Amino acid sequence: MIKHLFFDLDRTLWDFDKNSKQALVLLFSESSLDKKDIFFSDFYNYYLQVNAKLWKAYGKKEITKEFLRIERFRKTLEKWNVQDDSIVNHFSDGYVEISPKQICLFPNTIETLRELKMSGYRMHIITNGFVEVQYTKLENCLLRPYFDVIVCSEEIGINKPDPEIFNYSLKKANAVPENSVMIGDDYEVDVLGAERVGMRAYHFNPQIKESNIKHVNQITNLSQLPRKLVGL
Repeated sequence: MIKHLFFDLDRTLWDFDKNSKQALVLLFSESSLDKKDIFFSDFYNYYLQVNAKLWKAYGKKEITKEFLRIERFRKTLEKWNVQDDSIVNHFSDGYVEISPKQICLFPNTIETLRELKMSGYRMHIITNGFVEVQYTKLENCLLRPYFDVIVCSEEIGINKPDPEIFNYSLKKANAVPENSVMIGDDYEVDVLGAERVGMRAYHFNPQIKESNIKHVNQITNLSQLPRKLVGL
């Protein structure tokens, strides 16, 4: 019988893409980059590429958190020959300050969490995000009361999909794999990572992205989760 639900945070409950873009729009405007003949759409699309590469490097422990936070903007702005440290730092500091305060959640997030809690499930978070940022998101979006255990990879120095972070989270929640389910948007990181330690998992795929993955446990809206869990 399933008793414990472990959720990813970014792109599963908290709409990372919308919230991140809102923060960058504001910082772009404040930095007057449009006056340098830079279009936000070009800036944003290039930033996404740079940021993704740096996050992969961070996940492999090839770079530090501090380097990632600055380099993603330094490298992006460099494409347009903007090498002003004050602008780079404005983006670096401002993004960390503004982004986690955005409050866009995926549809039916609160309603689903409320239903699951009333049904008696114990709920927890396992996230690869930075500690101070992730807690800010949970507090500002009024998500914190729904979760008992929150594990940020930075706290223990281990990222998903490493089995150790799942085992650590299970132990902290006083749960066992057989009565636990992981829900996350990243198939490799969340789903396969959890399944490797014996947990069941649901792939959250709201945009119904085309792929070769034919995972039986998939949801496109969080509201589908309560009935999917019945009988597990």
